[in-house]
Amino acid sequence: MRIAFDHQIFMHSYGGVARYFARLAQGLSDCEQQVGIFAPAYQNRYLSTLPQEIINGWQINWYPPKTTRLFSAYNQFRSRSQIVRWKPDLVHETYYSRVGSAPHKCATIITVYDMIHELFLNELPLRDSTAAIKRIAIDRADHVLCISENTKSDLMRLYGISSDRVSVVHLGFDQFVQCEHSQELSALTNKPYLLYVGQRGSYKNFIGFLKAVASSNRLLLDFDIVAFGGSKFSAHELDLIASLGFAKNQVQHKSGNDDLLGSFYDSARALVYPSLYEGFGIPPLEAMAHHCPVISSNTSSMPEVIGKAGEYFDPSDTDDIRRAIEAVVYSDSRIDDLKQLGLERLSAFSWDKCTQETLAIYRALA
Repeated sequence: MRIAFDHQIFMHSYGGVARYFARLAQGLSDCEQQVGIFAPAYQNRYLSTLPQEIINGWQINWYPPKTTRLFSAYNQFRSRSQIVRWKPDLVHETYYSRVGSAPHKCATIITVYDMIHELFLNELPLRDSTAAIKRIAIDRADHVLCISENTKSDLMRLYGISSDRVSVVHLGFDQFVQCEHSQELSALTNKPYLLYVGQRGSYKNFIGFLKAVASSNRLLLDFDIVAFGGSKFSAHELDLIASLGFAKNQVQHKSGNDDLLGSFYDSARALVYPSLYEGFGIPPLEAMAHHCPVISSNTSSMPEVIGKAGEYFDPSDTDDIRRAIEAVVYSDSRIDDLKQLGLERLSAFSWDKCTQETLAIYRALA
């Protein structure tokens, strides 16, 4: 089967969606499918790990200031013309676009990751048009993949889509290579630390996590916090951290590659995942793979993904967040239980399983 991926998500250097398509492309190629990624001028770093013969385009380090729209228009035009000439059996669009990438009468599939832009509309910029463009892309697609049953349920409820147009395929996860990162880890204090991973804005509830820790004299005295990924702390965040009573450098921002993230998982007392909503949530699985216990919100897709391998809390209740954290970090037996349950839970998810299930849907559709 000839399977084409368009340029959209590969305009970004990193990100969970780009990782998903890179792993899917690699898996399909390993299954001896003819895969083509059509990204004329891309920034994505994951593509360097793939067989270069499947990539149609060249990598650039960054788009010059104020040229993103220009590159987007160029990529869209070139990507579609290349795909038309390649004559695929199916096109999997990698994000939401007003204009399709598939040739006439070629099957089109799209993945919906979450319904954040619909459910948290009031927390997004006024000019954010993602939901409207998503609707156009979904209406155009012959079939829709969702990365969790929760996302499928939200999609059907909010968009009125029939169940026969939607399938659920869970994502896989990566276990990062263990490397020495003593310099980065030694920059922390001698306290154990709680790990937070990802962006921190609005529904991610990082502030709620900080307030829960600050509300506990024990946690405030005994633990540091490491926020890995996302942008550096804003002035507002730094002011809030100080006002909550954290000591200087007790809450630190770190960033880097996957291997460094793996080192932070390895050394953390626990991963705290306080998000109000997630379409799937890969960090808990990554944590489990690194023997890091998971303390998580009990909302949206988190119970579906984490199963029994997590200590849950109500993310809107500061007292409950504090209770869950203390129940784990001060109990060696609970930590051991969560580590074992995490390893058992991982058997339900893999990129190979994601690839095989996706390929079965491709074949049925094409």
